[in-house]
Amino acid sequence: MGRHGENVAARRLTEAGMTVLARNWRSGRAGEIDIVARDGDILVICEVKTRRGGRYQHPMASVTPRKAHRLRDLAERWIQTHGGAPPGGVRIDLVGVVLPARGAARVEHARGVA
Repeated sequence: MGRHGENVAARRLTEAGMTVLARNWRSGRAGEIDIVARDGDILVICEVKTRRGGRYQHPMASVTPRKAHRLRDLAERWIQTHGGAPPGGVRIDLVGVVLPARGAARVEHARGVA
């Protein structure tokens, strides 16, 4: 389910004009960035949360202050590993994917969440 949600999210970001640079980038024990993308001259660190419709909390509610801190740390690690911050800076986005029992996935993209 998570992989499917990430595929849906990557497709949505691409349709919005972004370029996906990496998926599931790991930084040791610090964790993983689901999608790293570029939006013009902005580096976008994207967390993807996928849920089945009606069963659990909305995916957008899953980014706690602790999770936001971890995402900022991972963004810094990406920048250090890949030669510094781009001219437009860094933004952390959240893509929530809800998979209903029938029909197409519902996708919400929140920019600059952390």
